[in-house]
Amino acid sequence: MLGISALGFIIIVIVFYEKRRVGRQIVYNAARSLISSAYKSAVRCAFNAAAESLHVTQPTLSKQLMDLEAELGKKLFERGKRKITLTEDGMFLRKRAQEIIDLSDKTEAAIKSSVQSVSGDVFIGCGETQGMRELIRVMKRVNVDYPEIRYNLYSGNDEDVSERLDNGLVDFGLFVGNTHLDKYDYKKFPVSDIWGLLIRKDDPLAQNETIKPADLDGVPILCSRQALTHNELSGWLGKDFGKLKIISTHNLVYNASLMVEEGFGVALSIKGLVNTFDTNLVFRPFEPLIKADLIIVWKKYQVFSKQAEIVLKYIQEYL
Repeated sequence: MLGISALGFIIIVIVFYEKRRVGRQIVYNAARSLISSAYKSAVRCAFNAAAESLHVTQPTLSKQLMDLEAELGKKLFERGKRKITLTEDGMFLRKRAQEIIDLSDKTEAAIKSSVQSVSGDVFIGCGETQGMRELIRVMKRVNVDYPEIRYNLYSGNDEDVSERLDNGLVDFGLFVGNTHLDKYDYKKFPVSDIWGLLIRKDDPLAQNETIKPADLDGVPILCSRQALTHNELSGWLGKDFGKLKIISTHNLVYNASLMVEEGFGVALSIKGLVNTFDTNLVFRPFEPLIKADLIIVWKKYQVFSKQAEIVLKYIQEYL
């Protein structure tokens, strides 16, 4: 009678031999379940049982075992009338064959695990914009497939974001409006922002549906430093933006909105940045309409972490 360990060995070595010799992947893939069932078998006829487990005939199995012994130049089995046992070389090969199968399983599992369990931080510098929702939707897609990726967001104007991007402190930067893109790779958002004014409801300008260039003459304006630095609205205004009555500058609009609420000027802003519902503030767009492009950028020739690579892939595919 064939011992259980010997039956398992026959399956392993034949699988190993067939895999190496002719690359029969189907035999190799079946080995795991075959080995398990063979070890659980109780009383089975020696070569007939092994042949059945391998789905080959008994003469084919016998020949393959003899071929293997001949190739290795070693006797692997002690064949008796009623049982078969492993020689010392056979036991050594059985151990190595099992290790090969185990290593294959572990390698496959490790590769799959490295794909499925990517973890770590991705850093994103963001200008203030409702268009951030587009990027958030991409981030949510990533999170579904890679739940262990975490995001670190830094809010600032394009100068702040660009500095952090150039210094390697963020992986991606979201820019609003005009910016210099020479040193970046980038992708434009499918949406854009709308420029206008944040005004108190009791301000005479609030009676207008839109704001025209002439409406700004002599009006105290709270201006974003980005708009001032890039002179973004000079074409619409018809003159240098700096010639307006600018009484304060800001990089983020929240504090500027408090100043407007207190009656200290009107604030140049992007539509939707400040929730005016149930407040004493209103937003009025410029006329003619001025749109600001939204652009996600990353450094050219950037060497990304694995998690940042994944986010970039999703940005390119879904944004």
